[in-house]
Amino acid sequence: MTVIRITAKRQATLPKKLCEEMRLQPGDALIVDSLIVDGEKVWVIKPAADIETPWFGSLRSYAKGKRHDMKSIRKSVAEARSCGEL
Repeated sequence: MTVIRITAKRQATLPKKLCEEMRLQPGDALIVDSLIVDGEKVWVIKPAADIETPWFGSLRSYAKGKRHDMKSIRKSVAEARSCGEL
């Protein structure tokens, strides 16, 4: 059993062994969810990378090689409107 202590600022340090087992790196996010198991509330912690987000990054190919400043974005929208694409 692993024990994690919470500081006065509600921060916690995860043991190295746990981080290695979960393949956690600095900056990773964790999902905490509650479940009822055998009539008892338990908490499940898992890496956020396990969440399926097939849409995440799906528009990246359209943005590649294009500028992202507001002037360029407005110009692109104006061109699309003039062609009837919007």
